[in-house]
Amino acid sequence: MKLIIGCGYLGLRVARRWMAAGHAVAGLVRSVSSAESLAREGIVPIVADVTQPSTLRDLPAADTLLYAVGYDPSSGAPRSAVYVDGLRAVLDAVAPKVRRVILTSSTGVYAEHRGGWVDESSPCQPLRESGRALLAAEEALAAHRLGAVGIVLRLAGLYGPGRLLRRAELASGEPLPIAAGEHVNLIHVEDAAAAVLAAEARARPPRTYLISDGHPVERRAYFLDLARLFGLPPPVFRDPLPGEAAGRRGGDKRVSNARMIAELQVKLVYPTYREGLAAAVGQQTSSAQPAREDR
Repeated sequence: MKLIIGCGYLGLRVARRWMAAGHAVAGLVRSVSSAESLAREGIVPIVADVTQPSTLRDLPAADTLLYAVGYDPSSGAPRSAVYVDGLRAVLDAVAPKVRRVILTSSTGVYAEHRGGWVDESSPCQPLRESGRALLAAEEALAAHRLGAVGIVLRLAGLYGPGRLLRRAELASGEPLPIAAGEHVNLIHVEDAAAAVLAAEARARPPRTYLISDGHPVERRAYFLDLARLFGLPPPVFRDPLPGEAAGRRGGDKRVSNARMIAELQVKLVYPTYREGLAAAVGQQTSSAQPAREDR
């Protein structure tokens, strides 16, 4: 059995891959409607809330645990309650014989903000609350008894069908607050799902990996290409106001995926954002979700 805590945009794609390989998968979500959607996919649904430990008492025994909970601002819970306390509660509740614990984190944990390259050994000093909470979650996993089987995947900006980076703002025609030369690091959701399965199969925990396509792009170039693919006018850019950039992003950096390629042997279907954008726009639906901006 594979257990996914937060079986949403990424988790659902991981579940499909595991099921295609013949594994049973259980997925934890917070709402009955989401649970019904999982059941239609053939996933064993669990309705629970990681911020309420009493709801986690009946988690099924699993050999692999994927913690991929996203933050919902409407929940009213602080990020630390979801990423840190929630993770601890799940680790305490899960069967002790789990062989792999995979935690999805973010490249937003890094201190770099001048466009330099980062890898797994680069210093971490998150600029945003989300990055600080995720770094604390990594530390909580390392300190737990299951930390010895823990794998941390620091994801770059996750995108794909229905989730394109700030597409709504682009369509509005309003000037975008993006400084010239700043970079964005991306990973297509299907390639991220492949990395999860590769980490389960090939990583030797405890280990941390950067999950990115390894081809950072200037933010302005990204939006120019996205506008072209959607048939929209080229966007207008402006320099961010003081404090505006730091509030929206986790610094300016370029993310290396060398360890992911060498150790996990992930073969990217979308090796740059150009291939990924073209595919994602072709599958875009009217119910687009905002991408988690990197990062």
